[in-house]
Amino acid sequence: MEYQELSRKNRSQKDYTLCFKLSVVSQVEKGGFTYKQAQKHYGIQGRSTVLVWLRRYGNLDWRKPSTHTMSKSKETPAQKIKRLEKELSDEKLKNKVLNTMIEISDGQHGTQIRKKYLSLQSSNSKKRD
Repeated sequence: MEYQELSRKNRSQKDYTLCFKLSVVSQVEKGGFTYKQAQKHYGIQGRSTVLVWLRRYGNLDWRKPSTHTMSKSKETPAQKIKRLEKELSDEKLKNKVLNTMIEISDGQHGTQIRKKYLSLQSSNSKKRD
């Protein structure tokens, strides 16, 4: 193992032929290797070299890593209802906290954070008449 590590020479991307790069990309895209496995199998030293090849020569979209999350369109109606009820209860709690904070601020500091829309509209309409 140590002998192999000592005999490795530093290589750049220019050292790899286009044919070699395309064959590695093809194997990764067919599912034979992950890009990290291909890197290890062929002794490619750069951590992102194979990924760069996939972006440049590959047929698939390798710009962003794929995330394995359940999309909301695959939710069953019961799951969607449960999620929406949870979101609604969270928003109600948030609204209650904000209203309490406004009432405390108004009481302790004498502020008037809430606007009185009805009184403003009636005074504006009186000015027009």
